[in-house]
Amino acid sequence: MSPTPKIPARGASAPASHEFAEAFVPQPDGADAARAEAASLGLECVSTGTAAALTFLATTLKARSVVEIGTGTGVASLALLAGMAPDGVLTSIDAETDLQLRARHALAGVGVPTRRARLIAGQALEVLPKLTDGAYDLVFVDGDALEYVEYVAQASRLLRSGGVLVLNHALWQGRVADDADDADEPLIIREALDAVRSDEGFTPVLLPVGDGLLVAVRS
Repeated sequence: MSPTPKIPARGASAPASHEFAEAFVPQPDGADAARAEAASLGLECVSTGTAAALTFLATTLKARSVVEIGTGTGVASLALLAGMAPDGVLTSIDAETDLQLRARHALAGVGVPTRRARLIAGQALEVLPKLTDGAYDLVFVDGDALEYVEYVAQASRLLRSGGVLVLNHALWQGRVADDADDADEPLIIREALDAVRSDEGFTPVLLPVGDGLLVAVRS
């Protein structure tokens, strides 16, 4: 009888596999420059795997109307626009006017027409109520973690039937999974995840992409 082969311990290669998955899909034009811009400002941006997932979702939906909460330097904006329909319009909200100017520069650098990216400087919870109910194919949340529950409520209103909600940082540095961690960010994000999961109008999945990605389809 031949010896029983040894099976690697579960998760032993997880870091290498995660790194491989994150780098699997090439980034859209302009992403490297936008990432460098974020790094120079000490800002975090979406992971490469998260960016690929955004492009995938926008492509799958043939998205024409997308809301982004948290523009940053435009890394996620580039990913979303790369998957959207050629006439699609991205509405991106950020409280920092300077960041939106940098994002606009990143988009212009790869030939995105101004009409395809509506950048709105302002507090998300003041801007979102002014947007049209049921008019959006996708809502991407990457704003203030302490406002995630309110963002979920707004997304529920804004999304059309079949539209998709995407929450970045859904695992918040691995801390959301620890129920004993009652710091503000993981606590509020857990509440936001529970709000989506308990809403019969959403069909969710929680993906270990980047810092965690909650994806939910609106019925």
